[in-house]
Amino acid sequence: MEKLILIDGNSIIYRAFFAMPPLTSSSGVHTNAVYGFTNMLLRLLQEEEPSHILVAFDAGKETFRHEGYQDYKGGREKTPPELSEQFPIMRELLQSFGIAWFELPGYEADDIIGTMSKQAEEAGNNVLVVTGDKDMLQLVSDRVKVALTRKGITEVEPYGVQEIEERYGLRPEQIIDLKGLMGDASDNIPGVPGIGEKTALKLLHQFGSVEEVLARTDELKGKMKENLVSHAEDARMSKQLATIFREVPVERSWGDMAFSGVLGEPAAQMLRKLEFKSLLERLSFAHGSDEEAENGGQSLKEVQVTIINAETIQQLVEALPQVQNMMVESYGENPHQAVLMGVILSTEDHHFYLSPEILQAEYASPVIKWLGDESIKKHGYDLHRADLTLHWQGVAFGGAEYDIQLAAYLLDPTNNDQTVSGLAAKYGIGAVAADEEVYGKGAKFKVPDQDRLSQHLARKSAALLQILPLQKEELEQVEMNRLFYELEMPLSRILADMEKQGVAVNRDTLIDLGAEFEAQISTLIAKIYERAGLEFNLNSPKQLGEVLFDKLQLPVIKKTKTGYSTDAEVLEKLAPYHDIVQYILEYRQLAKLQSTYIEGLLKEIHPKTGKVHTYFRQTIAATGRLSSQFPNLQNIPIRLEEGRKIRKAFIPSEEGWFMLSADYSQIELRVLAHISRDKGLQEAFLHDMDIHTKTAMDVFGVAADQVDANMRRSAKAVNFGIVYGISDYGLSQNLNITRKEAARFIDQYFDAFEGVRAYMDDIVKEAKHNGYVKTLLERRRYLPEINASNFNLRSFAERTAMNTPIQGTAADIIKLAMILMDDALREHNLKSRMLLQVHDELVFEVPPEEMELMTTLVPRTMERALELLVPLKAEVSSGVNWYEAK
Repeated sequence: MEKLILIDGNSIIYRAFFAMPPLTSSSGVHTNAVYGFTNMLLRLLQEEEPSHILVAFDAGKETFRHEGYQDYKGGREKTPPELSEQFPIMRELLQSFGIAWFELPGYEADDIIGTMSKQAEEAGNNVLVVTGDKDMLQLVSDRVKVALTRKGITEVEPYGVQEIEERYGLRPEQIIDLKGLMGDASDNIPGVPGIGEKTALKLLHQFGSVEEVLARTDELKGKMKENLVSHAEDARMSKQLATIFREVPVERSWGDMAFSGVLGEPAAQMLRKLEFKSLLERLSFAHGSDEEAENGGQSLKEVQVTIINAETIQQLVEALPQVQNMMVESYGENPHQAVLMGVILSTEDHHFYLSPEILQAEYASPVIKWLGDESIKKHGYDLHRADLTLHWQGVAFGGAEYDIQLAAYLLDPTNNDQTVSGLAAKYGIGAVAADEEVYGKGAKFKVPDQDRLSQHLARKSAALLQILPLQKEELEQVEMNRLFYELEMPLSRILADMEKQGVAVNRDTLIDLGAEFEAQISTLIAKIYERAGLEFNLNSPKQLGEVLFDKLQLPVIKKTKTGYSTDAEVLEKLAPYHDIVQYILEYRQLAKLQSTYIEGLLKEIHPKTGKVHTYFRQTIAATGRLSSQFPNLQNIPIRLEEGRKIRKAFIPSEEGWFMLSADYSQIELRVLAHISRDKGLQEAFLHDMDIHTKTAMDVFGVAADQVDANMRRSAKAVNFGIVYGISDYGLSQNLNITRKEAARFIDQYFDAFEGVRAYMDDIVKEAKHNGYVKTLLERRRYLPEINASNFNLRSFAERTAMNTPIQGTAADIIKLAMILMDDALREHNLKSRMLLQVHDELVFEVPPEEMELMTTLVPRTMERALELLVPLKAEVSSGVNWYEAK
């Protein structure tokens, strides 16, 4: 006997979207709903092992039900664009998994599922329907079970005939009678006023069906009888609307739905594209034959490798002038703690492998000198990481001229596979084994023997030698040579210098702050217990919900499948009702600071230097922004005073020195003023006005002295929201207003700033024509979906087209400022050091005798990074630690 799983695509993806926290890929695509859906899907496939599977979707808003009742589903809000853009991604993922999906205009997913379950049941097969919609319980039979999602979508609750009897005291076919009487607000099915689930069940237990209830209203009395009589037609229509149609002309045969397991490589590629690393790890995919994995593919010609030792070192020394590519191979995500596996140096037709031990040998000194010689220009892969890895081995590195990984990022910043094997596949060089195939992954990771390791590295280097000229030609064609050679490559060296320098951290300050936070946490817990009148597990949403809503009777804002929601959004709305809520919010914030930033930073202090050495990544964000890891110093929360205090622990590395911080003021809005040429925005910046007050004045039509705090807050939200392509849904969440009010506010903004509207219209047209958008420094972002027929894909691409030139140019400007500052420090022969870049801020450590000069030199240098139609503005401050410098 075979088993068919039918999944209600719309129901599950909707629930996933609202159950999952916001999640976007590095390219800015919203993926939380797809992630939640896929997580549920993988669990389902593992637990149920179906022989057949189909995901059904609604094809559009209008169905045959609207013919009889135009207000069907009329109360639903418009689907947020953050969700609607994920539907086509979901369909693409299903296709990559080898899972059939179906939709048909005029019908809902319910009807498709009802039809397919009926056909499968009649053929003697078992069916499991997965949905969040209780209407589906009407399909239950001896062969059909319905699994209703709970806890968002992470768990399901199966219903068979017996479970429906136990839960409702009804037969499955009576579920439509239940809906006929009580209605369904989510579908705008009216039902009968005054009759909820409890009353409807009581009536059905007594009479059995809607028709029988209506026929015997004389046995009833009071308001309920009156409502049933006057709304009899509503009850009949509601039952009809709730009845699933099971005769849909579905164009899917039994064979079309056959499922014999996830399609390995296509699914893996899709999960990589979406950056679902944790889900990828749950799958076991074959990556070709063992022979191919062993040899690293068959399309590249055989490589010649010499393993360097005392006997062969002279051969390499003589070949050094001919070296065309180098790679430093290490493992461990953090390059400051990475374990070196070896170095490969390649001429056109030969490769030389040096083990970590050989690098330390005295006879390797000519190679060490070559590696550190700034005048010898070097080409290679991820030279930034190579620099850091060699540094911690005591080996200097200099002369980086061309980084293949960095060029690959510039040429396609949304490509998530910049590995050597990924690039080899992209350029058609031939099969190069992925590192995990050679080394294993996770607990199975193992450095292979020297022969196999040197062969693998040589094959990678051979592929890079072939990729390099192709990349150079591409950079020329797309006019990004200046961006690559004059911005990104010099910056790579500057970042490595900053990272090796590190930032001094006062461990005692962190420990003292931790103790202070612990004391505050203890005080808050005591206050919460006192207000609650009992002790309970504060970290248990279930227990917290019982205290807030059952015991203290606070209004219920949102419910989940398992009870009350107590997420941050709910607590913010509850704060005015009871002071316990504010204490809970403060407790959560402090607990996060304690675990993530106090304990987390203490773990990151390097044992040799007593500093933290972050790792700035140039090849992650599609906008060109840098990202920071190990630790992420860009994410220290500074909106809270307690979060800002963590910066007290960051101190100069020299006695008596100071920390100096300089950050750009509203750089993205200044870029927008330049690009859009909007007169209102330009006027504000040219006259040094507060931009949010100016926006409030223009949007609300009031004078400056009439702008109140709420007006300015709303203006600020829309100012920054516009830059990030905010929707009415997003703005409504930020300001806690309705979507209609948010949409009106956005319209008012565009009426006031017509230049911004014109820019956004024009940049979308330009993107449709070119297929990409550019920053002022020619950084490109390709938008293949900009002309898609699918509305959701196209809409996302349009929003990306609007905000990429703004965000990307702002990212380019701070990078330019770093290069200019590095030059300025050298030119003035200063001891001051640039330590960090945090968003739009640069942080330095400065000796006292250089403070006066640096206080003027830094903002002046930052402000001349790029000439715009409005002035760039950098504000500078200093102190004995980073906290005081802000």
